[in-house]
Amino acid sequence: MNKILRINMKTKEIVYESPKDEYLKTGGRGLIAKIMLAEVNPTCDPLGSENKLIIANGMLTGTNVSSANRISIGAKSPLTGGIKESNGGGITAMWLAQLGLKALIVEDMPEDDNWYYIKIDKNGCTLEPANEYAGMGTFEYCEKMIEKYPDCAVTCIGPAGENLYHSAGIATMDKEKKPNRYSGRGGLGAVMGSKKIKGIVAAEKGSVTIADKEKFSEAFKAYTKIIMDAPSSANYRTLGTASTVRVTNDLTGLPTRNFRGEKFEHADKISGESLYEFIKQRGGEGKTTHACMPGCVIQCSNVVPDKDGKTIVSPLEYETIGLMGSNLGIGDFDAIAKLNAMCNDFGIDTIEVGAAMGVAMEAGEGQFGDASSAFKMMDEIINGTVFGKVLACGATITGKVLGVSHVPAVNGQAMPAYDPRAIKGMGATFATSPMGADHTYGPVIKTDKGWAEASKGSQMFMAILDSLGICMFTRAAIANEKQLLVDLVNGFTGYDLDVDWLEKVSTETIKDELRFNELAGFTKENYRMPESFMKTKIKSTGDVFDLTEEELDELRL
Repeated sequence: MNKILRINMKTKEIVYESPKDEYLKTGGRGLIAKIMLAEVNPTCDPLGSENKLIIANGMLTGTNVSSANRISIGAKSPLTGGIKESNGGGITAMWLAQLGLKALIVEDMPEDDNWYYIKIDKNGCTLEPANEYAGMGTFEYCEKMIEKYPDCAVTCIGPAGENLYHSAGIATMDKEKKPNRYSGRGGLGAVMGSKKIKGIVAAEKGSVTIADKEKFSEAFKAYTKIIMDAPSSANYRTLGTASTVRVTNDLTGLPTRNFRGEKFEHADKISGESLYEFIKQRGGEGKTTHACMPGCVIQCSNVVPDKDGKTIVSPLEYETIGLMGSNLGIGDFDAIAKLNAMCNDFGIDTIEVGAAMGVAMEAGEGQFGDASSAFKMMDEIINGTVFGKVLACGATITGKVLGVSHVPAVNGQAMPAYDPRAIKGMGATFATSPMGADHTYGPVIKTDKGWAEASKGSQMFMAILDSLGICMFTRAAIANEKQLLVDLVNGFTGYDLDVDWLEKVSTETIKDELRFNELAGFTKENYRMPESFMKTKIKSTGDVFDLTEEELDELRL
């Protein structure tokens, strides 16, 4: 894993480069931040020629380390106007790393109106014509690629990305070769569409070289045991991310009817426990546990079947249950799963669209609790009506167009499924993330510390995991195992790094991201919570988001 592949979509030039020295000892989100700061004009049009689409592999990507092969995609976000990194599961990152890539950079834009896909194999990289695939959903496109390359890994966009919708995501194949894993946030699918790239295809597998097999093997065994034995892993393996539903609802933090600040009366129907039973009872293709990446021992994913046992969607996760379920007043797994599946095939973020729908329902453009209203809105998005295009621009634009002031978004990006008035640690992260409201930037649901302190610590640790390529669901197990993480990296790369290096990666990543945004025009006033969440109380508790401006300012490095 030692080359950067650079593709210029205007000239069609394809070049393999050796990484700069400052790129060598970071990866994933950290590498994206460095490339963005060095190469992308922060004031550029996110959908213009100066923006770049970057896939950067984590420091452990390509190995068989559990949960360490997440794909990390970055660009300037059309939603926020700032830096954005969005990572997801699947197989593409592992395959790209095994084909020798540290990063893939797509720059400039074609002068023609033709579509392409990027094909990478052991012989190199080519740009292939893709006009015949334009307009295809992600599933049909991946099926077409499998017909051409029977054993491949694909990352692609759907029609949402082709149409440059600001809530468009990027889909990646899981190990069953289905495009179910999403880098959904920030509108990166629109950036990929602006480059006229339909997909990225790793057409064959490669391999990586372990520099110190003995050291790596010893650290690998210890790491795997810790992950396997962790109570958090057992919980995710059994109930998946939906285990969070009851926790947040008990805190009055599960979004309900456009973040109204109420407990959801149907929360038990859409809880992790109920989803587990729902899948078991239907059987067929349903799976209560499932790995999105090869070798993952946590296996927090699932496969949700219909009444005939056929797959509706995989996975159905907490964020989608919250935003397209309780946030819309819907307490029915069939409806939520079908909405999820429609988004996946169209290539659009369930969090952003669910939040936009909630705003629209508050404006009277649908009825909370009525699944048919949600399906009608999805049909409008897919059919490209004017109202559908407004929804596809995200929650903030939808609120402006429809005159709704209570919009759950920060810097143009919708809040994930945590009401920041009740779960203030998440609120602190939403407000201070340079990527807009983003729970993965520093998740905190409960803490014995102060909210700001807990958020800052979580943000620092997530910068480490995102730069290594490791899934956030390992964090409870390995939070105190930093030396073990360093041992894995040293064993794989042959470097002689220490724990201080991890802290440096974390600090530099966040500082680079904040610096990019500063150059893009962000000030401290951008890192705030919307006024309605600071002044509108949760009726049952009286809670508002009340972290001070000084506390929020101190969170930023």
